[in-house]
Amino acid sequence: MLLFRILQHILIRNLTTKKIVRLNDHQISFRLIIAVVFILLFVAAFFLFTTNDELDSGFEELAASEEHAVNSVPLDRISLKSSLDDLMISFDLLGPINSIIVSQHGDIVSEQYFGSMHAGRGHNIKSASKSILSILVGIAIDKGYLDGVDQPIGDFFPNYFSSNPDSLKELITIEDLLTMRSGLASTSRANYGRWVTSNNWINYTLNRPLQGTPGADRIYSTGNTHLLAVILTRASGMSLLEFSNRYLFHPMDIRITGWDRDPQGYYFGGNNMALRPRDMVKIGRLMMDVGTYNGEQLVSSEWIIESVKPVTGRITGIENYGYLWFMRMSGDYHMYYAFGSGGQYILILPELDSVITVTTRNETNESTRNYRSELFSRIDRDIIPLLKSAYEPG
Repeated sequence: MLLFRILQHILIRNLTTKKIVRLNDHQISFRLIIAVVFILLFVAAFFLFTTNDELDSGFEELAASEEHAVNSVPLDRISLKSSLDDLMISFDLLGPINSIIVSQHGDIVSEQYFGSMHAGRGHNIKSASKSILSILVGIAIDKGYLDGVDQPIGDFFPNYFSSNPDSLKELITIEDLLTMRSGLASTSRANYGRWVTSNNWINYTLNRPLQGTPGADRIYSTGNTHLLAVILTRASGMSLLEFSNRYLFHPMDIRITGWDRDPQGYYFGGNNMALRPRDMVKIGRLMMDVGTYNGEQLVSSEWIIESVKPVTGRITGIENYGYLWFMRMSGDYHMYYAFGSGGQYILILPELDSVITVTTRNETNESTRNYRSELFSRIDRDIIPLLKSAYEPG
């Protein structure tokens, strides 16, 4: 499966580096052989690369994909920064963009801010916070606060279901919420205003009729992710902010600069969280490093891998959505990303070891559909080739 191949790339730095280094050691020994007799180089090389168990196990595919990702003359870091700086300064002309950051190999290569935006200012990332919520659910499962993704939501809303018994709704699972397949009618788009002005967001969401089959039909709804936020709060005995700070944000030196709550005081699950752009990069890096940050495993690698497997999509037959993470192709490269209304993005490119973040002004009523299309066109056409030229495997 193609997705699984790309997930192998996410694990390259953590699982295969030592094996690749061992090949380099063999190459050093070949140079000694060259000094004795030139022809033995070809014999030894042929023997090595046709009998090595690591290559027979699939690492020849990894080597081929790394060769695909790198030009014959890699772009050095200074040249990459200069090229990106010159390119990205013009992104201001695209429309309401107010920041863009490009990082590779764990380092910020270029960042641009427009208008009143600056590095220390938090920005409402809108529904891109849903992808962060996915990480928090994984942590809750790792820590034993939740039994797993198959746990039914009826466990967490006993009072509601005692007054409103519904066997189908009670059996909606955490995974159904993560994949937007609860079957509940949406609280988003045309229904969003009525939902957020109601006096109880939880009851409003659970009162929505079943318009689809739980576990099967995708109906995008921020009500699903708000239920996840309530579940995390009730399962952990902590507010979602306290839980997030303890297990994710503080270990990563991330500071939340704003986060709305519902009328009952629960932090908003899946919208209206404010982060600084560099902290968005950190979230992308955590995903890139399969749940590890500064040597500490904050969320299991198994969860990271599971969360980006596509299981559903907005268009029938096209699966591009996992556990609150989107997927798309950027030319020949796979991109996993968080998306928030208007153009808030955390873009992850495992094959190029790169993270790109974008924030967009969301205080205006201007349409961003054309802007977002042009933004991705510029990223695919201009930024990705530069990252490809500068990519350094392993």
